[in-house]
Amino acid sequence: MKRSDFHIGIEFECGEKLWRCTDVGSRVIVAVCLSDHPEDPSWYNGPPYAVAEFVFDEDSIQACSIIA
Repeated sequence: MKRSDFHIGIEFECGEKLWRCTDVGSRVIVAVCLSDHPEDPSWYNGPPYAVAEFVFDEDSIQACSIIA
């Protein structure tokens, strides 16, 4: 994927995990991992989120794929 493919709320896969984009910067995206607490979706209501947000840089963005 490219940074321009992302928008807040889009769900994608990376590293065999499911992620949701929470912010799009000029060179990075920020996302929460939806695979950590699948039994309780309230963990992903935010901001602020009850789970950690992770930063995907230009290199790691290329390893992501849109869910088909």
